[in-house]
This record gives sequence, structure tokens and C-alpha cells, in this order.
Amino acid sequence: MRKNTKLGVRFHGFDRVCIGLIVLCFVCTLITVVYTRSKLSTTNIEVERMREKITTQENINSALSMQVDELASLSTIQNVAKEYGLSYNNDNIVVIK
Repeated sequence: MRKNTKLGVRFHGFDRVCIGLIVLCFVCTLITVVYTRSKLSTTNIEVERMREKITTQENINSALSMQVDELASLSTIQNVAKEYGLSYNNDNIVVIK
């Protein structure tokens, strides 16, 4: 009678260490890929938030610039001057050449 023996590959010492290191490297690579993609996603979300803040601030700056232009117009200056009792006198203007 013969015993049924399985003929297969048996791993010994160095082979097990090599396979273990390969599996460890594979797992570490997977973890690194997942981590970096997570950080990239977080960074992209932060970039979009900053773009939104920049757009809002640009709109505010534009509105304020329009207000400055409106307040600096000649008609507004003349109205304020009349309100405070100032008058425009062409004889007081001195031209320097």
C-alpha cells in the first residue's frame, strides 16, 4: 500500500522571508496609495473653498471700487462742497507753468 502524498512546493527559510517581504511591500503600497489619494482629495476640497473665498472677496473689492469711483465723481464733490458752504471760485485757481 502506498500513501497518497501531495506533491507540492514547500517553502523553507529564505523563501518564506522573501514571500513575506513581497506581501508586506504590496500591503504597504496599497496603504500608501489610499492615504495619498485621501490627502489629495482633502487638498482639492480646500483649494475649492479658497477659490470660493477669492471669488467672494473679488466681488466685494469690485463693489467697493465702484463706491470709491462714485464718491470721487465731480458732481458728488460739488454737492458736498455746497452742503458745507464752499463755493467754486475760478479766480482762486492758480496755474503754474
